[in-house]
Amino acid sequence: MSVMLIFLAAIAAIIIWWLAGQRLASKPWLETGSVQLPAHDGVDRPPLPAVKIGLFVFLGVVGALFSLAVSAYFMRAASADWWGMPVPRLLWVTTVALALSSAALQWAKHEAGHGRMENLRPALVAAFALAVFFLAGQIQAWRELTAAGYVLADNPANSFFYMLTGLHGLHILGGLAVLAHTSLRAFSTEVAADRLRLSVDLSAIYSHFMLAVWLLLFALFAGWANDFVDLCRTLLN
Repeated sequence: MSVMLIFLAAIAAIIIWWLAGQRLASKPWLETGSVQLPAHDGVDRPPLPAVKIGLFVFLGVVGALFSLAVSAYFMRAASADWWGMPVPRLLWVTTVALALSSAALQWAKHEAGHGRMENLRPALVAAFALAVFFLAGQIQAWRELTAAGYVLADNPANSFFYMLTGLHGLHILGGLAVLAHTSLRAFSTEVAADRLRLSVDLSAIYSHFMLAVWLLLFALFAGWANDFVDLCRTLLN
């Protein structure tokens, strides 16, 4: 339960920080002239696109889903029939691949902002290929574990491992579908530059979030999260 509270507190802090950045307390509807939100340096900036707000809401729901699953993981791990399972070495490689994919999308976002299509296209292709490699590595890790006897119904630890990694993999697969569409648009000569920049930006945000979720899950499976939770419980008490 403490894990869920800490995660939700972090989400609330991010939302408060974002709202403060939008300066909602300034009541722009009472002002005359442009309705665009002013930046802190005095330069007007366009309002946040509705699709980006929708993405933030979706990521909030996904974050709540994973936080509940992780909370259930910790509560179930306290049972006597819980036996831990080893973390395949391949997961270290896939973690690096996912981190590089997220970095490639950040690079693509930077290139799209400057209109450099010759650099944007290889960045998108690299991000897509690395994400595909991550999924392929996850499947291979599953095969290695099942071959070693760590099957789904053997004990609750196995069930949670396959459930959480599978759920994360499905979200990565959904992000890949959007990234593939964005990459195809980048190779088109008729795509609008502003729409392409927005698509790349959304893909980068989604990729960074899923990387953060995976790092949390990886720390959970490796056992590092237990020490962190004990520390948090000590601080809360």
